[in-house]
Amino acid sequence: MAPLRWGIASTGRISNDFCAALSALPAENHKIVAVAARNLADAKSFAEKFEIPMFYEGYESLAKNDEIDIVYIGTLNHTHLDIDLMLLDGNKHILCEKPLTLNLKQTTKLLECAKEKNLLCVEAIWSRFFPSYQYLKKRIDDGDLGEIKEVDVSFGFDWTGEGSDRVTKKALGGGTVLDLGVYTIQVSLFALRDEPTSIKATGKLNDDEVDVETEVEIKFAKGGIAKIKTSCLKMLDNKAVIRGTKGSMTLHQVWCPTQVTDIDGTTKVFELPKHRLGDFNYPNSVGLSYEAEEIRKCFNAGLTECDVVTRKESLTISRIQDEIRRQIGVVYDADK
Repeated sequence: MAPLRWGIASTGRISNDFCAALSALPAENHKIVAVAARNLADAKSFAEKFEIPMFYEGYESLAKNDEIDIVYIGTLNHTHLDIDLMLLDGNKHILCEKPLTLNLKQTTKLLECAKEKNLLCVEAIWSRFFPSYQYLKKRIDDGDLGEIKEVDVSFGFDWTGEGSDRVTKKALGGGTVLDLGVYTIQVSLFALRDEPTSIKATGKLNDDEVDVETEVEIKFAKGGIAKIKTSCLKMLDNKAVIRGTKGSMTLHQVWCPTQVTDIDGTTKVFELPKHRLGDFNYPNSVGLSYEAEEIRKCFNAGLTECDVVTRKESLTISRIQDEIRRQIGVVYDADK
């Protein structure tokens, strides 16, 4: 079977890590065909680093390249919708970094377009594909935790130095709700498996009127509750505690966990794969290979949706993010 042929949109830090992670997978299964950036020199340098045969200035060339099956989008939040729509118009499948778009209106438009064209458009919530998440899923499926009643989760760093603009600037779609909150929301939905019925949110905004800290409580139809904290000002616990009627489990480093505290209190460790090319900017980024491999399986099966991160769930995440931002007063131009 031929390899899944990737295009890469952006040469930023997360795109670097994604390409390095792909080198952990068999070359006969994954091939990076081309990379595009706003600047040709950046694309050329990136291509040399990761042994990519083609490189472009601007993302239109990815949409027009018939040798590409799917494009990984690692661009800034505010660019996602336009780039994604252009690639779908070029008949390309999409794995797009979270947040999928800036708001529910954009997410709905994007996913309707993908559905009409029978193309994959998957929000790259890489956490879901980690063995630790799949282990938690099996525990819940088997009823080992009983009925899930609460998820208590936080995600925060001191993100005030170099590279902080993407989370602190409104024009770039900044704010912890979109950048960090997506992890806390998704793990809550993953464990509680229910529809939210009420959301109460408070937050602290910076001078650019985007959130730098939030506290959120989400109540669900069956009585479950999610308690969420985010911050780009200080380090938080960065773990998710999932509590059920029979016991609890903890995902450590909730966004990329390799350790789980099991029901009996013991620690279960999942080893990460080895990679061949490049260095990583972020912890455990070789784990991006888990989502890439699952996407390959979806593509080869002729699927237009990934059941690990469904379209419905991306819409629910966007809806929750919109409501949190509404309550704390974060408004993007795209919302107006």
